Amino acid sequence: MPDSKMLERYANLLVSHGLNVQEGQVVNISTEAIHRDFAVLVAKEAYKKGAKLVSVILGDQRLERLRILHSKEEDLSYVPAYVPVKYKELVDETAANLKIIGSENPECIADLDAKRVNTVRMGQRMALKYFYDEGIGKSKVHWTVAAAATPEWGRKVFPDLDGFEACEKLWKAIFSVCRADKENCLELWKEHNDALHTRAASLNEMSIEELHFVGPGTDLKVYLSEKAVFKGGGDLGPRGVEFEPNIPTEEVFTTPDYRKTAGQVRTTRPFVINGKLVKGLTLEFKDGEITAFEAEEGEDTFREYISSDEGAKRLGEVALVGTDSPVFQSGLLFREILFDENAACHIAVGSAYKFCLADGDTMSKEDLESIGCNESSAHTDMMISSDEVDVKAKTYSGEEFLLIEKGAWAI
Repeated sequence: MPDSKMLERYANLLVSHGLNVQEGQVVNISTEAIHRDFAVLVAKEAYKKGAKLVSVILGDQRLERLRILHSKEEDLSYVPAYVPVKYKELVDETAANLKIIGSENPECIADLDAKRVNTVRMGQRMALKYFYDEGIGKSKVHWTVAAAATPEWGRKVFPDLDGFEACEKLWKAIFSVCRADKENCLELWKEHNDALHTRAASLNEMSIEELHFVGPGTDLKVYLSEKAVFKGGGDLGPRGVEFEPNIPTEEVFTTPDYRKTAGQVRTTRPFVINGKLVKGLTLEFKDGEITAFEAEEGEDTFREYISSDEGAKRLGEVALVGTDSPVFQSGLLFREILFDENAACHIAVGSAYKFCLADGDTMSKEDLESIGCNESSAHTDMMISSDEVDVKAKTYSGEEFLLIEKGAWAI
């Protein structure tokens, strides 16, 4: 087991800084059953902060596997009516929602038919559209995604170790990159948040029209709308206080114009879609759309995913991350997007963040479409930078700036 004091400190970090639980707030925690003890520890911290109720949902991927294997095709997208009702109430209650990732068996659904897996996942996503659009997209709930280690996930990261040792080492890595290994972690997170806010503000002052990524196998131009706003660090919630959506987080990110992305890009780290690894992916974009792609591994999985809807073939996010990131500095491939996206610049196919557009939260669907805001039901991040990649910015006034040089921030 990990150090008990550090585990308590981490739980407190998630409650006090991540969710920033307020007096009388409802807290919802979802995770796999293997993390029930950690969920109880988090619940204890939440009640100490004055939570009205802490609800914990424990899942098991083996049950999802059985459904994907045996359900009728027409039943795969079914979601009971009470599920979206519950998540709508979380939004209406301005609740706090914590998702604790970390798979008990990362390979549990990796061998299953990609189309059936995608049908189940997209059905769940569509059923919770209100929650994702209003709760997450407009920050009407305090939401945080964080992680807890498991032996099998640990073995993916440290394949030379047995499950117990790998899990212990993974916990230490999680604590380290999340700054939870320091007694003053709450103070460190405040300083880190301030730095991310400052960097985002600097980028916003530039009025950037185009981000140009250049490196081995990459020559990609990502265009932004005039309403694009860079965000980073904590977000302001409905109760007038900040919360931290991701722990860890090292990115500043914004919403691109989905109609304009052009060029070629090669991913620099593997990533997982619906339990399956996608590795060595090269993409070509024209007029915002993926026109060709190939992958060393997981090509069929990626093809099925971007066929989810029209928006899944276009970008919804672009994010900048420097090599000063603790995740990059760790030298680890975590095989979890929460961590790996914070090691490198990345793009995401699928849905955009409306809060990364000036007045985006109040714009009509037609107005959002007119500025190229992607309304897809999908969203998957792909890492595209390394210490060999430069990122240049071109402003609406025609000025050019070097933002990132060989992976490191240049501003």
